Amino acid sequence: MIKVLVVDDSAFMRKAISTMLDKDPGITVVGVARNGQEGLDMVRELNPDVVTMDIEMPKMDGLTALRHIMMESPRPVLMVSSLTTEGAEATLKAMELGAVDFIPKQLSKVSLDIIKIEKDLIERVKTVAMRKMRHVARPSARKKPATKVRPRAHGRPVRDVVAIGVSTGGPPVVQKILSSLPADFPAGIVIAQHMPAAFTGPFAERLNGVSEITVKEAETGDVFRPGYAYVAPGGRHIVLDQKVSRIDVVVTDQPSDALYKPSANVLISSVAQAVGKRGLGVILTGMGNDGREGIRDLKGRGGRALAQSDSTCVVYGMPKSIVDENLADEVVDLDDMAESIMANLYK
Repeated sequence: MIKVLVVDDSAFMRKAISTMLDKDPGITVVGVARNGQEGLDMVRELNPDVVTMDIEMPKMDGLTALRHIMMESPRPVLMVSSLTTEGAEATLKAMELGAVDFIPKQLSKVSLDIIKIEKDLIERVKTVAMRKMRHVARPSARKKPATKVRPRAHGRPVRDVVAIGVSTGGPPVVQKILSSLPADFPAGIVIAQHMPAAFTGPFAERLNGVSEITVKEAETGDVFRPGYAYVAPGGRHIVLDQKVSRIDVVVTDQPSDALYKPSANVLISSVAQAVGKRGLGVILTGMGNDGREGIRDLKGRGGRALAQSDSTCVVYGMPKSIVDENLADEVVDLDDMAESIMANLYK
């Protein structure tokens, strides 16, 4: 039985989250708290497996409570986030501090949305509870500056396009990788991170602030170039379009029926079609198997693929899906991923 503690200053949200979770026979809500201080006291008393944590609360806010939890007794924490720029920035900070994922605060929507949200909430709680906390660094461990990898002194890279697919637990993982790359990184990067539309702009800005390469939210009209990373906007896809003398970045709503927007499959398949063997696919932490078919396309055209290791993923779903299909050329720990990406540009 998975024990969950719900921390939120809204009585409606406490009731809504508790009601949804209690519908699953494998989950029990062991307590509800009205603010961060109550939540912290209940963590100490009830020892829950998973905590859902609001951000803006009286007495003690969610970020402060999260810091205490991660320092005292780390466990999976899911942040309850408003879909605003301010909510996005606070959520990204929470994930840097150790939160494993977030739940969009959309519970006031009508029946069909609620059913989807309920299913997603239960799946996230079950998934992060199984993973426990072996992959979440405490806040103090995140202050060490990233070690920069260096391009090879001689020769041009064989591959100059890196396509990253990532979901649950992804923001700090992507940040660690990109912040380890040098300003003269000899390839361009495209990223499909499963994330709401309000989050991808602040996510790109945060990455740009800690990286020597330039990171931006992708826009149609961007010209793909080395030393740049393009983050797919939430709710839309990005694809690459190879022209005679350049590669264009295109933001699109198609395919409209894709399970995820942005989709790693759509992105990586477009890389396969645009540049073939010049592409390197990287599949990082996340639930499900998005990216598997894109990697299959890329491998079919001579590209290479890396998968994040089980031991360093928050959720070993997406990487596992390409490892199980023998599509991964290398399985790489997070600490070694930037170096491995660089090395594989020359293979």
